[in-house]
Amino acid sequence: MSYVDEAIERVIRENPGEPEFHQAVKEVLESLRPVIEANEEKYKKDALLERLVNPERQIKFRVPWVDDNGNAQINTGYRVQFNSAIGPYKGGIRLHPSVNIGIIKFLGFEQIFKNSLTGLPIGGGKGGSDFNPKGKSDREVMAFCQSFMTELVKYIGPNADVPAGDIGTGAREIGYMFGQYKRIRGLFEGVLTGKGLSYGGSLARTEATGYGLLYITEEMLKSNGIDINGKTAIVSGSGNVAIYAIEKAHQLGAKVLTCSDSTGWVYDPDGIDVAALKEIKEVKRARLTEYKNYRPNSEYHEGKGVWQIKADIALPCATQNELSLEDAKALVANGVIAVAEGANMPTTEEATKYLQENGVYFVPGKAANAGGVATSALEMSQNSERVSWTLEKVDKKLQGIMVDIFHNIDDAAKRYGFEGNYVVGANIAGFEKVVNAMEAQGIV
Repeated sequence: MSYVDEAIERVIRENPGEPEFHQAVKEVLESLRPVIEANEEKYKKDALLERLVNPERQIKFRVPWVDDNGNAQINTGYRVQFNSAIGPYKGGIRLHPSVNIGIIKFLGFEQIFKNSLTGLPIGGGKGGSDFNPKGKSDREVMAFCQSFMTELVKYIGPNADVPAGDIGTGAREIGYMFGQYKRIRGLFEGVLTGKGLSYGGSLARTEATGYGLLYITEEMLKSNGIDINGKTAIVSGSGNVAIYAIEKAHQLGAKVLTCSDSTGWVYDPDGIDVAALKEIKEVKRARLTEYKNYRPNSEYHEGKGVWQIKADIALPCATQNELSLEDAKALVANGVIAVAEGANMPTTEEATKYLQENGVYFVPGKAANAGGVATSALEMSQNSERVSWTLEKVDKKLQGIMVDIFHNIDDAAKRYGFEGNYVVGANIAGFEKVVNAMEAQGIV
């Protein structure tokens, strides 16, 4: 049995009941076969893959808080500090009922390579809780966030682990967590990113993941002789990533026809109205059922169906494994030319393979959605310097980072004989930098 197969088998055996983590490890290691086989004896001797797939630290803790009725509630908090070979752990905090240790490990493992691809000195980590902020009052969210940070504060710091936002964790939650960190430690420092502009946040951080997704999509198409201007796109999700992906797509001349939330989806033949979407989701925190009030010509549908709409580009921006093999078949039948992942691993393994086999340009999330963490690292730089950069400066740096990421993954794929396979390219490019750092630092 090859070293790659041994490592995958061991992960499945030692981490039962964690299918998302198994999927992420398998996808990465399978695409790294040519690199690992070329160095198999040395890597095996140093147990390199075992060290790569085992987090440096897994933290699980109780989060007690009191609701508005005076009743005590208990949630579970997690922080997985996966790999610090190239810098302090960096990764978001996800607040969603689906959160468990397997999902946090999958996200943290992906984060290692995503952070490496940015070219910035940040390692991989992730955290979260099964707490659901939806339907909670501001006071309840504050109570939870303060309790969560009271425990998390023991393990984080600007040179150790710098958490950020993720699903369910926006500016409100980050603000409450930062306030509690400052209260306990007595220090005003760049320990969380995604902060408000009045207390150390960065301009363009809100837009970064969505904008970055379009910058890399545009560069990929351009490198293959295709102009994004005039193309149609379908987007899933209606959170931070989706909203700003739609906004930037429109700025680049593409028309986005869809968006979705957990209950249904919208089709707007005239192009999604970003102002209306922001009003519904960012101000009212309401459902997409309200979209038709703003755009009578649009259609609202219950359930799922975004991927059935004919378009040139598909941008899954909601959650993991949302784009299935059947969805991929529908996209191909409708003539899609490119799929770029705005969410973390939103395309199933079978769907990814089908898209690639049918000539669809495909950029994985660890490259395509790296704009968020890249701008978080730029926020860390601004905090260290005690300065605030202009929106134009941050956006220009973000665009440069995303263009560089595309060319790095493209070059890595070509070097190993996988031209056009950006999944393999992303994994190899991210892996090489991390492994060089791991080898230089000894068996730790």
